[in-house]
Amino acid sequence: MKATKSILLVGVGGQGTILASKILSQGLLEAGYDVKMSEIHGMSQRGGAVSTHVRYGDKVYSPVIERAGADILVSFEQMEALRWLEYLKPTGKAVVNSLVWSPMPVLIGQAVYSDKILEEIQGKIDTVVLDAYGEAVKLGNPRALNILLLGATVKLMGLMDIDWMSIIAANVRPAFVEINQKAFARGMSLV
Repeated sequence: MKATKSILLVGVGGQGTILASKILSQGLLEAGYDVKMSEIHGMSQRGGAVSTHVRYGDKVYSPVIERAGADILVSFEQMEALRWLEYLKPTGKAVVNSLVWSPMPVLIGQAVYSDKILEEIQGKIDTVVLDAYGEAVKLGNPRALNILLLGATVKLMGLMDIDWMSIIAANVRPAFVEINQKAFARGMSLV
């Protein structure tokens, strides 16, 4: 029997968190797992928080990950990683994009974005920090950071035997298939 595993993906509206979760879920389904996915949009179209819960195993009864229940936390932005850290198991792993995406209170000068967030996260949990944005820029499209992070996550999860390239091709517009496939492969190579 395969134990249920839980992956929590968090980011900011417009970063592609939901697309990455859908591709992950489809791949897990094709591998024969029972999969449940839930998404939450918090003013996501205006740069607000977005989270998706993906749970998979032999039989999954709920898509929702409880506090201290996630095996992997994938964060598309530093502060979101810190905000959702309590949902990660003490033995879990975090994959964190080093990108700083300042929320509105920071942009208008009412708050300060701490430069110690990564240190704080790394002091609490096993963490892989990637410059997913910078790597995606090098590949030619900064918006591919979501698929780059997905590639790193898949490698950490040991799920390389799934045909991810076909799944990516089926889920992104034809003009963006190649760049997303390159981003996925680059993400895998960084772990």
